[in-house]
Amino acid sequence: MADKFSMAIPVSVLRLPKGPEPNSRGFDPNSPRFIDLCQTSIPTSSASEADTEQLQKEQEARSKLRESFLRCLLSMSNKKVQFHMYENVKVEATFGASDVDVLNFQVSDLHTPIGVQKEALLRCQDVISFTFDV
Repeated sequence: MADKFSMAIPVSVLRLPKGPEPNSRGFDPNSPRFIDLCQTSIPTSSASEADTEQLQKEQEARSKLRESFLRCLLSMSNKKVQFHMYENVKVEATFGASDVDVLNFQVSDLHTPIGVQKEALLRCQDVISFTFDV
């Protein structure tokens, strides 16, 4: 009799961002993820010749900044890094890697105010800055 009245447990559904369209090379430009990660300071819908030149300069600047940041990540590999985080928290760890979107850092021997973690992931949005010896 008890089996007759048992209710199923509700399961939450994870909705992923809209994936690439069959004939395109990326995510839907109207998706919140694309808008958050790929904002430009110049709207492309009303691109005049002056805007095109400005957009080209912006893209070159972004490219140089991205390359220098990726070189910085590469030089941090297997080095002790001090991370300065919100709430004035400072932690130290051996840097391992970053994911492709630079949303997380994989670290080893994470020294925190409450203890040491052998392996950990740090969310980049929680990190204000980081320093390391070259």
